[in-house]
Amino acid sequence: MKKVALAFDLGGTELRAALVSEEGNLLSFSVVPTHAAEGPAAVIQQIELLAAAVLAQTPDLSPVGIGIGAPGPLDPEAGIVIAAPTLAGWHEVPLADILSSHLQLSVRLENDANAAALGEWRYGAGRGARSMVFVTVSTGIGGGVIADGRILHGRRGLAAEIGHMTITNEGERCFCGAIGCFEAVASGTALGRRATACTRQFDGSALRRLSANADVTGRHVVEAARRGDALALELLDAEARWLGIGFTNLLHLYSPDILVMGGGISHGFDLLQEAMTATIRNRAMPAYRDVPIVPAQLGRHAGLIGAASLVLGSEE
Repeated sequence: MKKVALAFDLGGTELRAALVSEEGNLLSFSVVPTHAAEGPAAVIQQIELLAAAVLAQTPDLSPVGIGIGAPGPLDPEAGIVIAAPTLAGWHEVPLADILSSHLQLSVRLENDANAAALGEWRYGAGRGARSMVFVTVSTGIGGGVIADGRILHGRRGLAAEIGHMTITNEGERCFCGAIGCFEAVASGTALGRRATACTRQFDGSALRRLSANADVTGRHVVEAARRGDALALELLDAEARWLGIGFTNLLHLYSPDILVMGGGISHGFDLLQEAMTATIRNRAMPAYRDVPIVPAQLGRHAGLIGAASLVLGSEE
């Protein structure tokens, strides 16, 4: 009998589920918008309904357990979502126990960024590495650290809040309340905010044309840069330098074999790479300069595949 796991990726926007094989392949998949504003009971009901839908697609397969990636902060050992900012009313919710009771399967809970890191480490760009740092650059900046063959959890699973390293004392205030967080200056949101500030509605710029004269996003900047737009290329150069500063900190802190960059902005990795690596060469101590910085391979399924690995026994 094929060994499979039921995996969930719980986000503030989407709830995604899949049946995943030991080889990291998705055998069935389903996605629905998350009822994030309706509280834990409504979302847990969604998870149960989605579980039934995914299992119905492969009636001949029975999962050995459930792995779920959810927004932090959370406690993976206790299986508790502590206070997810993107899910209304989620405070100290014992999600693993609730799902185990309702679905009659063992449940492993993990921070969503850690789950994606596990996916890339076991099945993606980090295969074969003993130590790896995974950074996702999208709406915010998150990540996970594999240290000596294990996910780094820290106290209550709160380690590696990469996006909230302070890397400057200037700029916009982060949603966490601080000024100068890595996320506040280098996320896709920050890139889009800078692009919006540099342009005006109906100014005829490539960025405003791509955004249909609404606010510009980081993805618009990447797309315009691919078309050779000078302003977009200038904005990406600044973005690459901020990323290089943050990545230098991560190299010094964790000394990984490889650093993997995922998230929406990683679609512009080839456009960012030269300035990122130049920044790292200028700032990192010599022993850290040769660590490969590479794009993620699993795309939006990294979190699902990593969550499945929690119960398939491949996270060790």
